[in-house]
Amino acid sequence: MTGMLAAAALLLTAGCSSGGPPPGAGSAPPGTAVGSSPSPGRPAAENTPPAKGTVKVLRTVAEGLDSPWGLAPLPDGGLLVSSRDRATITRVDERTGRKTELGTVSGVAPRGEGGLLGIALSPHYAADHMVYAYFTSASDNRIVRMLYDAKKPAGEQLGAPDTIFKGIPKGVIHNGGRIAFGPDGMLYAGTGENGERGPAQDTKSLRGKILRLTPEGEPAPGNPFPGSPVYSYGHRNVQGLAWDGKQRLFASEFGQDTWDELNAIAPGGNYGWPDAEGRSTDARFRNPVAQWHTDQASPSGIAYAEGCVWMAGLRGERLWRIPLKGTVASAAPQAFLPGTYGRLRTVAAAGDGRLWLVTSNTDGRGTPKKGDDRILELEVR
Repeated sequence: MTGMLAAAALLLTAGCSSGGPPPGAGSAPPGTAVGSSPSPGRPAAENTPPAKGTVKVLRTVAEGLDSPWGLAPLPDGGLLVSSRDRATITRVDERTGRKTELGTVSGVAPRGEGGLLGIALSPHYAADHMVYAYFTSASDNRIVRMLYDAKKPAGEQLGAPDTIFKGIPKGVIHNGGRIAFGPDGMLYAGTGENGERGPAQDTKSLRGKILRLTPEGEPAPGNPFPGSPVYSYGHRNVQGLAWDGKQRLFASEFGQDTWDELNAIAPGGNYGWPDAEGRSTDARFRNPVAQWHTDQASPSGIAYAEGCVWMAGLRGERLWRIPLKGTVASAAPQAFLPGTYGRLRTVAAAGDGRLWLVTSNTDGRGTPKKGDDRILELEVR
């Protein structure tokens, strides 16, 4: 289909760039709000959340999950969870913790950081019951959609994957993988640069990008590069996507050795990698909203709730709260649950000041404890 052809036509990658961060990069202390210009034309007055917040763990929703990665709350109750290494999607009853395996996603080839990654529900889920997934195949990373039929027996509830977009380069590391439908009904996907530095700056490459697609997998109307799915570039490895109450997009990004980032995403924006890591004085690059040393974050999923972005840290083993005013951090980021539950992979808004939080200790890099991996319900302010 045309979405696939568009992807294939874009896989013309540039050679690796050289050079390190420009002067001034990395000048802010760890876990620091470093600012970003507010969006032009936005209202001057916006509510500012308190500088300090609170997190209360209400309960453990489910235990015994194997390499969980993506999470998609269902409108009629229940949580869909993808297993990176087993290539399965499981429905968790959020009241009882009961797990029902929907089925295995065919074509997934788990290796390293690749496998069955992000999942998302169709914006028309009530009518079409489609579940979207981003996964690593034997040849590439791709996005598929599948019919979910809860009336069929457990293990047979997923229809055959329909590939809507393919040709995203794969690697042992940095496959990106987060997908989410935005307020505009378009599908956004974070990709990684697979450890190859230069292509992140090449807008004709799908490496190190945020993509914006129609639900059918075509480049979305209004994208900044005509005929291209590329929405923003200069990323190293994007695994978190979330929108605030004003429909502004934020994304988390893994740094290499120095700075992880939370970015406010602008169409066509260049976020610097590999020429800048963290804050930069180079006017070509958009600076992060906040940055952290990599041992304090290594961020994956993010969610927006209570006027803040909440960011799950893998290596950092903590949940970060970043209060916002517009696209600027209104106070220094605040850490919660450091080391309490190990690596944290995914966070999703649950409504009414609550979050779902997914641990990631069975991914080969954590130290699993009894009950891992698990889903937690949090109350946040």
